[in-house]
Amino acid sequence: MRIRTLTRPEDSAAAPEAQDTAAVRSQDTPARQPSRPSRRFRPNGGPGRFALFAAPGLLAYLALVLVPIGMTAGYSLTNKNPFNPPTRWVGLSNLTGLFSDDDFLKALQNTVVITVIVTLVTNAGGLAIALLLDRRGWLYNALRSVFFVPVVLSAVVVSVIWQAILVDDGLLNSMLRQLGVSHPPGWLSDPSLALYTVSWVIAWQGLGFCVVIYLAGLQGIPQELHEAAAIDGCGPLMRFRHVTWPMLAPAVTINTVMSLIGGFKAYDQIQVLTNGGPGPGTTSTLAFQVIQTAFNGNHVGYASAMAVAMLILVATVSVIALGWLQKREVSA
Repeated sequence: MRIRTLTRPEDSAAAPEAQDTAAVRSQDTPARQPSRPSRRFRPNGGPGRFALFAAPGLLAYLALVLVPIGMTAGYSLTNKNPFNPPTRWVGLSNLTGLFSDDDFLKALQNTVVITVIVTLVTNAGGLAIALLLDRRGWLYNALRSVFFVPVVLSAVVVSVIWQAILVDDGLLNSMLRQLGVSHPPGWLSDPSLALYTVSWVIAWQGLGFCVVIYLAGLQGIPQELHEAAAIDGCGPLMRFRHVTWPMLAPAVTINTVMSLIGGFKAYDQIQVLTNGGPGPGTTSTLAFQVIQTAFNGNHVGYASAMAVAMLILVATVSVIALGWLQKREVSA
């Protein structure tokens, strides 16, 4: 049985027109180009381009850090004195002689005292101030800037300012006399106080750095942890002990290591405030002793041995502290 399809006259008339319209459109529309496979991003040049961009920094690090360290290590094995040639090889006698040098041992003792004070004061004070400033408002933002100002100032500028305050006839003693203190302390002239005064100045300048790091750590603690601890009945001290302090472990690591390094390399404040005094070596540090021996005494070889010993000491202490603090981060 056949089924015939009936076509209306108007449909048969419209069919040629549709064919003509499609033909015109096909002529107006340009032919599509075959799609190309997408290219993945590849760095032009590969390792060669990376080496080209890294070369200036690497060359600067090599010329300003590695080469001087190598030259210092080489000088430490000689008796180099630019005003008393010739230079002779002495081996490790310079390094072994440090253990019987009273001036070096006194400088080492002073450096350890300064480092301990700076590390404790900057971390404890920085954490306390950060907890007080961990709030919103323009006043707290302004106070954050105020505490960070000493960090961006030169150590010489800070030392000159504190020298005007702490000398015997300075601002602090003048205020104490007006308050009735007839014999105010000699903050920089008393051998029993000078070392602690210089340590305070160094710690004061580094305090703002610790405040900023601790503030960043505090603001990175999720608020839900404090709320959950509060719901469990923990008071402020318990929340600090079990929530805030463990979460601040990375900030403690950064501040402790930086404070240790800053204390060991203290020089500018010593030079400006006390020049190593009052008295022989009262406030002399390792860095100060190296400069005095090399440029005032012209014993470049022996000063280089001091610098090498200082480098080994700082690297050892920093690695030990960093390893211990990073273990604390994992356990926390």
